[in-house]
Amino acid sequence: MDLAAIPWKTTRHPGVGIWFYAADRASGRTLALIRMEPGCGYPRHKHRGEERLLVLQGGYRDEAGEHRAGAFASYEDGSEHAPVALAGPGAVPCVLLALAHEGILLAER
Repeated sequence: MDLAAIPWKTTRHPGVGIWFYAADRASGRTLALIRMEPGCGYPRHKHRGEERLLVLQGGYRDEAGEHRAGAFASYEDGSEHAPVALAGPGAVPCVLLALAHEGILLAER
């Protein structure tokens, strides 16, 4: 997969882009690629239904630990996390294939 050829959509979150393969607004079910620049992250959010992630490139850290390229992560309904792309010398953007079964709710600040 040529990740450089993906037409990433910018988000309101600095350093985070997304490309939707499929999204159902009624159910919240989404299949998407998410790209986080090193040191950037997605805000804390709560899962409505399960979410499955495959790390395609780079890696990220959250409350469950560190997840690098090739890792599969699973988040259950009601779980919360705030993923941040790994940074440091030689770091590359973290790219995830994400299947969110019923969508997410951003945590209140």
